[in-house]
Amino acid sequence: MLATRLALFALVALIVAPGASPAVKPPKLVAPAGLRAFLLRSDELPAHEFPRTPSFAWTPVKGAQHYEFTLSTSPLSAGSGLVWDDSTLTSPAAAVRIALPWITGNPYSLYARVRAIAVNGRVGPWTQPYGFNVRWPNVPVQLDAPPGLVRWSPVEGATAYQVWYVNSDIAGRTKIFSTTTNVADEREYYSFHQFDAFISDVAWRVRAVRANYGVAVNGIPAVSYGPWSDVYMSHNPHVTTDDFIPSGPLAPTGTISDAVSTPLNPTTHSLMPAFTFSGNQNLDRTASELFRVYVFTDRDCVNLVFKSAIIGGPPYAPRSSGPLALPRDDSQTASARQTFLPDGTEGTSFTADGLAITSTESDKPSVFTPVTNTVTSSSGSGSSTPTAGADPNAFPDKLTGSGAPIDLWDTNWPTGEYYWTVVGVRQETRSAVLLGDTTSGSSTITVSSSAGFSVTDQIKIGAAPSEIATIAKIDGAILTLASPLSKDHKNGELVVRTAGSIEYFDEDVAQDACTNGRIASFGKTSLAALSSGAAPYASGLSPSGRLVAAAGATPKFYGPPLVAWQPALGATAYELQISKSKYPWRPIGTPYYTFSTAATLPLTPGTWYYRVRGINLSLPAGAAQQMAWSNPVGLMVTRPKFRVVKR
Repeated sequence: MLATRLALFALVALIVAPGASPAVKPPKLVAPAGLRAFLLRSDELPAHEFPRTPSFAWTPVKGAQHYEFTLSTSPLSAGSGLVWDDSTLTSPAAAVRIALPWITGNPYSLYARVRAIAVNGRVGPWTQPYGFNVRWPNVPVQLDAPPGLVRWSPVEGATAYQVWYVNSDIAGRTKIFSTTTNVADEREYYSFHQFDAFISDVAWRVRAVRANYGVAVNGIPAVSYGPWSDVYMSHNPHVTTDDFIPSGPLAPTGTISDAVSTPLNPTTHSLMPAFTFSGNQNLDRTASELFRVYVFTDRDCVNLVFKSAIIGGPPYAPRSSGPLALPRDDSQTASARQTFLPDGTEGTSFTADGLAITSTESDKPSVFTPVTNTVTSSSGSGSSTPTAGADPNAFPDKLTGSGAPIDLWDTNWPTGEYYWTVVGVRQETRSAVLLGDTTSGSSTITVSSSAGFSVTDQIKIGAAPSEIATIAKIDGAILTLASPLSKDHKNGELVVRTAGSIEYFDEDVAQDACTNGRIASFGKTSLAALSSGAAPYASGLSPSGRLVAAAGATPKFYGPPLVAWQPALGATAYELQISKSKYPWRPIGTPYYTFSTAATLPLTPGTWYYRVRGINLSLPAGAAQQMAWSNPVGLMVTRPKFRVVKR
């Protein structure tokens, strides 16, 4: 296995001096020179600010068998400030396996040090601390979006976003919600609101979120946020001049995220898109003010893979923090027309053919289980469950997302695609009327229909002054009550459930909507983690004993090289494989999992290939959470061209 190969690199003391005599006394260890941080290659220009966890490199020390590298929040590396400590490094480069949170100081918030250790255990002096910050590279910038949507530029290193609707007011508080994509709908403003006072102008802000796996030695907080953006404005059409949902048949108009797709020009997205549509008329020409989007893998709209929340307004964009708390009775509906709805449960809803349905936004967070947990690594987003007694920096037994799994799997675009449609949704009050007069003291009532009622339901009988009763038994249209009635009631009085009397029903069967032309397609293709440019993003010892960055397509290294890659949009973790052949690919050992964007490969001499792919915790559980592989990258591990000095 990859992890166990680390033991192969416990070498005797090395002196980078061709022809050195075995009788020469090992030199005095000195502090490593040239300690620096980098993202992809060790020959990058010096920097002290990074958008994600950097790697580190330094000049080799004569006589060093291995190195100890530490990170601390204190330049003195005080015990309480220690974040990372690795004393197993056999090459002058370190890939830190926890994802550092966004953290800044004056001038720096984190400090790196390294020292050399000889074969006999002699320890050299520490380097001077190398200070740096891990900082968001930019705040999200507003991008163009259709009415009813807000959209922003993605931030490198972000695992999610929080959107703040500044001019919403929900029980005295403004609305903040979460998503993993770069678009958000304005459902609070549109749902149950048909007038300008709510929908015309939306003030909003957005910030990037970075939630991390891994256990820092000092327990540094695992979640951090970037700063809020400026206040952006979204201006929507006025109801008095243009209906916010123009009258006419419902019709998909496009999908939008990092790309824009239309029915006439479909394309693929790297991030989960928002869905835009026009019209408000169902197949029977009735009008709706609430809508739901469905996504399928087939043109017949049978294999359902995504169910949107119920929303008002022309667009839908998924949220990981969940749907709106829809009204459950008439009084709540009346209230919803005068205020903004909070997040919560949608209540009971059904397809047009009577199947109970729950939105994907209401699903539990996704869980990813690695092939093994024996390879150490850490950092990312969400939560983890470590093995009892295991190395706290070992990759956890499972990874749990931080919200509903609102993304879609990759398609083989352009031959593979998703199909989607939109349907109107209606409110329906589960109620009945009394059949016949009922006198005080009676324990049963007969109703026009018992559909929608259940044992233990509380019901309200009649208008004010009404009476509350509890159903103890249902026998056809006869409801037996837990206690006798205290009032007389007349034929035709209304009988309504006191809680949750309103349910939600699709107006059209999604399959029928697709068959009648209300259908559009798009693709979903995750971006592969970019692992090389003209030369691989690899650094390590050259065969002559110098620290080098890869200069050619197939670089040569002595000992374990450090490889790095660009982050992939949507990835919260990464899986790395090695193979002795580029094609056919035959992975060797167990996969290497990490949440940073670099890894040290413990390889024996020979020609090797490696590849990396992201893990997206916004996808439903299973192997499909693994994103596209990068192109295989080749490198060679050689034997040294310098002599070994034995003590």
